[in-house]
Amino acid sequence: MTGVRIPPAAAEVVAVRPSGPLAGSVTVDGSKNAALPLLAAAAALRRTVHLANVPANADVETMLVLLRQSCWSATRVATDPDTVVVKPSERSESAPDPEVAARIRASYYLVPALLRAHGRARLPWPGGCRIGDRGMEQHFAVYEGFGDRVTVDDRGYQVEAGVQPTSTASLALPFRSRGATIAALLRAVVAGRPLRLGQPILSPEVLSVVDALRAAGWRCRESQSRLAVAPPLSASEGTVRWRVPGDKIEAGTLACAVAATGGSARISGVSEEDVTPLVTALRWLGVSAGFDGGALIVDEPHGTHPASHSLRAVASLAPGGLDADFEPPLMALALTRRGAHLFSDAINPGRHGNLIPQLARLGADIHEVSPTRCRFTGPQRLTGAGVEAMDIRTGSTLLIAGLTAHGITTVGGLEQLRRGHVDLPGRLRALGADICEVTS
Repeated sequence: MTGVRIPPAAAEVVAVRPSGPLAGSVTVDGSKNAALPLLAAAAALRRTVHLANVPANADVETMLVLLRQSCWSATRVATDPDTVVVKPSERSESAPDPEVAARIRASYYLVPALLRAHGRARLPWPGGCRIGDRGMEQHFAVYEGFGDRVTVDDRGYQVEAGVQPTSTASLALPFRSRGATIAALLRAVVAGRPLRLGQPILSPEVLSVVDALRAAGWRCRESQSRLAVAPPLSASEGTVRWRVPGDKIEAGTLACAVAATGGSARISGVSEEDVTPLVTALRWLGVSAGFDGGALIVDEPHGTHPASHSLRAVASLAPGGLDADFEPPLMALALTRRGAHLFSDAINPGRHGNLIPQLARLGADIHEVSPTRCRFTGPQRLTGAGVEAMDIRTGSTLLIAGLTAHGITTVGGLEQLRRGHVDLPGRLRALGADICEVTS
């Protein structure tokens, strides 16, 4: 099966056979979770922006469509397809298609840019992965703090721009939220007002927006308790050049797959700070992992981990906490390791409900302490079966589990996997995984 590949458009499932130790070098794509707000920031800035390292996964392509529908030009450079140029177009009145906007969660990032272009933003409730409540209350509080008017109905919500004073907008989030933090930043950009935001989340995705605004002349200061931005001292109309950071979640997924198979690999294209919590968790499981020469290194010779290494993986929004998207691949790895392991994700309360039943089809014995907490003892023997990617991270986790299961595992729901990754099966195949895409 190794090396056989059917073009993605014809594929319906991924077939995975147990693989020997994965090994080699691979470079991750740009981060979907960082690219989406950066594209929205480019639209809010209303200048020509060249954004490099933009991945071509389905969610990003949907965002590009929404920009084109909403009076922006958003095109990939012919000679460098990983670079997208975003700039205002000649159209004066247009709006995103609600059916297209409902495909992704990140459509809400477009609200500030739409307010700038049209004075109002009408969008459906966020879509994307079904992993729990998609509450917008903090977003709405941000817009109301800027004097905007918010109305909601069963189909979605509308924000109408209020008259903006020149004074500093002082807001405080009741709890840390990546989406609301970015909403506040982009609303300040559109209003041209200074912002002081209390209780921000300084995730890599938020910091990439802060760094982008700084490159565009905005004055920014950040700490764990406050994020402050102010407009440039003088107007500038020149082209701005930004870059999407590497996908830390893809890097973590590949690292877990390498460790689960007892392999050794070098994973490039991601920053050390972004994967430090993941490296800590890997070491708790007894994995030799670290950062060297600008790359994440996993070196886990097969059969060298007989000791018990229990892991307590708790998704957290706290500074330095474990990103919730690292939790699922770590669960697949922990199933191969001796010890009593505890996993918790209260940030995405529906994720365990997607993932655990699929792992159970492979024979995993996982006890659900609550809808957001589970525990199990490893190692466990998994057996190949037909499973379904209910969301992006469930799909990537099932690929890892299939690499260690006995027999063939078939993973359906590839449209979910492709929403977050350009070609994760291909990345694994480059490291020696026995994976192919097949039609029924």
